[in-house]
Amino acid sequence: MPNWVLGIIGGSGLYQIGGLEGGRWEKVASPWGEPSDEIFRASFAGVDLVFLPRHGRLHRISPSHLNYRANIDALKRAGCTDLLSISACGSLKEHIAPGDFVAVDQFIDRTSGRQNSFFGEGIVAHVSLAHPVSSRLAGIAADESEALGVKTHRGGTYITIEGPQFSSLAESKLYRSWGCDVIGMTNMPEARLAREAELPYATVAMVTDYDCWHEEHDAVSVTDVLKVLHANADRAGNLVKRIAARLSRAPRTPDPDGIDTCLDHALITAPSARDPALVARLDAVAGRVLR
Repeated sequence: MPNWVLGIIGGSGLYQIGGLEGGRWEKVASPWGEPSDEIFRASFAGVDLVFLPRHGRLHRISPSHLNYRANIDALKRAGCTDLLSISACGSLKEHIAPGDFVAVDQFIDRTSGRQNSFFGEGIVAHVSLAHPVSSRLAGIAADESEALGVKTHRGGTYITIEGPQFSSLAESKLYRSWGCDVIGMTNMPEARLAREAELPYATVAMVTDYDCWHEEHDAVSVTDVLKVLHANADRAGNLVKRIAARLSRAPRTPDPDGIDTCLDHALITAPSARDPALVARLDAVAGRVLR
């Protein structure tokens, strides 16, 4: 199999990673539109890394206006074999405190109006999202986060809201009643699209606040969030480097959850009825099964 190429999607506060080797910014064109920014190619411990700042280097794109399809397509087109999402989030549980990291394993999607699939009229596909996260990559991320001395929670449900506003108190209490652990604005449809692109995906959610449900903490403010984000940025960069070093010690094998071949049983449109224009746009995302 090809060697590991780890894609990193950097969320709020993480716009670059220092200490990497041979770094260069590179534009990747996508038939799905403009990605959030150029990608940064580098390596660490012999593992190729491809970094994309989710909101752009100057944080100019809101969660609702991100071109999620172009971002995932560009990362797949750049040769990524696995994707690690680094995301800021709020906590919905008392024991998950600001400064903690959560290796998310489930999502609830409360977004609206975002383009959430590469497929549609012309080619219909249904991938499974029962287990939306790569257990292998999430496990490695949790191991290395703990090794950094960060309080790390293994597993948790991330609810994605549309934003850009933070939740109302009633909404925050509702999401807590559903059993959600953390709340953010960006990991859906990102995780959905990564699955359609057959990219094993994992999220490390960096907790910045208690949303607005906690009676002993003020409502969320950007100023308070930024303070925690800056403290987390160095730890996030070190985590990426630890994960790369860990991957360098193991040859890449097929994904144990079958994510890298999940389209084998997902396409339902007969080959003779597939839209040639859509087939062409899917050359990176689904070329393996469409060629």
